[in-house]
Amino acid sequence: MSAAKHLLDAWHRWLLPWRCLLCGDAGMDGIDLCAACIAEWPRNTPCCARCALPLPASAPQCGRCLLKAPPWDAAWAPFRYAWPLDRLETRFKFGRDLAAGRALAQVWRHETPRALPQLILPVPLHPRRLRQRGHNQALELARPLARSLRIPCRWDVLQRVRHTDAQTSLTAIERRRNLRNAFALRKGAQLPAHVAVLDDVFTTGATLAECAAVLKRAGVARVDVWALARAPIPGR
Repeated sequence: MSAAKHLLDAWHRWLLPWRCLLCGDAGMDGIDLCAACIAEWPRNTPCCARCALPLPASAPQCGRCLLKAPPWDAAWAPFRYAWPLDRLETRFKFGRDLAAGRALAQVWRHETPRALPQLILPVPLHPRRLRQRGHNQALELARPLARSLRIPCRWDVLQRVRHTDAQTSLTAIERRRNLRNAFALRKGAQLPAHVAVLDDVFTTGATLAECAAVLKRAGVARVDVWALARAPIPGR
């Protein structure tokens, strides 16, 4: 099998060489990004351990979390939502550029979370939104990460039961109202004690908070929230 894989990789490099989706230079082996562009990705360190908000120095909780604790237990977002990651994310999420999504997933799977959950649940899309977009960006990112970490990933446990307006143009308060009672668990779902809810970008945290609250009400002892990138300032 290793010999066959080696031949397949060599054939791919010859016929379809990896090309950086950002600058057009030769990509790294197995990824459509070059080393120089990956080095420019904005890392989310230091940050708040509870909500992953970028901070001048790492802290167990930021001022916002001390003022009002979020419904989840810990957050992990290895990158900040800024150039050049945001360019690829926009192409993936709104432009149906699956190659950009594959590159995002490949970079993410080389990061290591602080704690490993027993199950990963990608944030679901309502069927109407899924038909419009053509793919669930959270699921496409969750699958390769789950394989890399050897953690089960279930797309059918957490469900979006109410269609909502797009969050992009809404304020933080409007986002919370918009998502109220939008999620539910599949009837009869059996959940472990430690679960991670995964989304592509963590902005205000309204979506992740609603999902975490559903899981907590179902009796999950620990709920972590994961995102590829964290917006530097909530609501922007």
